[in-house]
Amino acid sequence: MRFQQLPLLPLIWGTTIALTQSPIHALSPLLPEATTNELLHLHRHLIEIESITENEYEVGQWLSTYLKKQNFTVELQEVSENRYNVYAYGGEKRSTSILVSSHIDTVPPFWPYYHNKTTDIIGGRGSVDAKGSVAAQIVAVQGLREQLNDDISLLFVVGEETGGDGMRAFSSWSERPSPAHEVVIFGEPTEGKLVCGHKGMLQLTIHVKGKAAHSGYPWLGVSANDILSEALSKLLVLRNGGLPSSEKYGNTTMNFGKIEGGVAANVVAETASAKIAVRLAGGTPKIVYDLVVEALTDVKAGAKQAGGDLLIERESEGYPPVNIDCDVEGFETLTVNYGTDVPLLAGEHKRFLYGPGSIFVAHSDHEALEKKELEQAVLDYRRLIIAASKVEHHKTQEVEEL
Repeated sequence: MRFQQLPLLPLIWGTTIALTQSPIHALSPLLPEATTNELLHLHRHLIEIESITENEYEVGQWLSTYLKKQNFTVELQEVSENRYNVYAYGGEKRSTSILVSSHIDTVPPFWPYYHNKTTDIIGGRGSVDAKGSVAAQIVAVQGLREQLNDDISLLFVVGEETGGDGMRAFSSWSERPSPAHEVVIFGEPTEGKLVCGHKGMLQLTIHVKGKAAHSGYPWLGVSANDILSEALSKLLVLRNGGLPSSEKYGNTTMNFGKIEGGVAANVVAETASAKIAVRLAGGTPKIVYDLVVEALTDVKAGAKQAGGDLLIERESEGYPPVNIDCDVEGFETLTVNYGTDVPLLAGEHKRFLYGPGSIFVAHSDHEALEKKELEQAVLDYRRLIIAASKVEHHKTQEVEEL
């Protein structure tokens, strides 16, 4: 919980006192009225545009127009048909030392915007994850552009919610700004705290092939559902203490997210599949993948002997636990269990992860945050940007001295 030092206030008899108020809900106002109004205007418009992953075109176009009106140079990078990353910078300085980034896609379904002005609760799909970060970042950067001589840029990507194809595309973009950014500030809901790291990720799909038959004569077929059930039971044993752990991130978790199989109750299932998400607290994706393969060795052998088969598909390379810089004075810190675009941006750079709102309401039908969380985020992003600019100034001095 942060405290803010307020101005010295004169008392009736001419002396002064310093007031410190807490928590942030007691501070009013945090920003000038015009700044708050612009923040709320931007946040609202972003939420009102439905941008579920794969449908980010409209929000990207609107955001591009908005940034151009704020005197940014804007470039759109096509990721796939009608899907664009938005890269913006001031003036002609395309390659900047500092990059501020978040994502403009959301999970389904769409929930409309609302603002309860009695409680100052603002909700709707993306209000927290991550359009709250996007709005606060833009307003924060606008207030510091002149001070930083426009040595800062913005990147808003598509596809973060389904594997990060937007950030991967930017990372490998042939026109990516060079030299690469030295400090990157990422936006995700972090309860207004700096994240010191998050778990790794591995996504798997188990595919099972059997043989269809009439359910009255099951011995004439090979049930893919039976094979898959046996495989999942083996993985239940594995996840109960058989996966890597660490003091920093706790236990590795394994979620059976989507299970499909068969066509009807009276038909022996010919195919079945299960999509699995593993959040790594330790080890590497390869280590965990090898553990899964070992756990299912006997199930696969039995399936093949019966005339079926079992295949384990890695949906992507995945990544191990991600350590993130959190050495900025005055911020509370935490680690989180969700994945981000942080490990997907290639290159050597100092990286921070911060944003307003809580992950516990993200992806839900009650996704919302308080207005003052947004306002505080503008102040905190400015603090992070200033801290990042000092890091860059120090590096420049070191290079000049060599």
